[in-house]
Amino acid sequence: MIDKFLHDDQDPKAVEKVYKRLIDLLTTGEEILYIATQKKPLVNILPDCIALTNKRILFFTPANLGLSIKFVDFVWKDIVDVATKEEIIGAVFSIQTTNGSEMGVDYLPKIQARKLYQYAQERKESEREARRLRDLEEKRAESGAVQFENPAASAMAAFHAAPPVQPTAPAAPVQEAPKADELTEKLKKLRTLFDNGLISQEEYNHKKLELLSDL
Repeated sequence: MIDKFLHDDQDPKAVEKVYKRLIDLLTTGEEILYIATQKKPLVNILPDCIALTNKRILFFTPANLGLSIKFVDFVWKDIVDVATKEEIIGAVFSIQTTNGSEMGVDYLPKIQARKLYQYAQERKESEREARRLRDLEEKRAESGAVQFENPAASAMAAFHAAPPVQPTAPAAPVQEAPKADELTEKLKKLRTLFDNGLISQEEYNHKKLELLSDL
């Protein structure tokens, strides 16, 4: 199972530990994309590791002399920048989050640092596109929000639009559509907007109370 994460000179034992820990952490629909392992000069007994999934990035650090492993994770929408810096021995991979904090690992094999950077940039682009689409949907919902008519104003407009009464016949009463039917239709439209995610719960409640207050 871990063979696909051992193509770039990763430490097999470190990858195995991280992989077992990751399996317990994965959420629905989450997939492991890449695992990088630190390669310290001279002694590399307890290397730090970085794992990328389609939902987040995780930094693993051995603890208790290697008997356990700690981790910290960041979802992609909270990462504003990723960077890699190649040095004489290995490379450094780091991230910066929306709250200004930074996290990184040094002494990574250069090929692994490059792969991390490549995958991270792809995920950031995907997240940026998803954020752009969400913003467009929100703007579309705001600009295309249903403008509910005032029932009293509608009745008055219908009255003025009615044909003139013939003097030879008694005036026919204005037939106003039952307010209950009109209100029901508007409530249905409002519910449809909410179910389709075009308005928020707060907007839905506000419009519903506004409609019911006209009764």
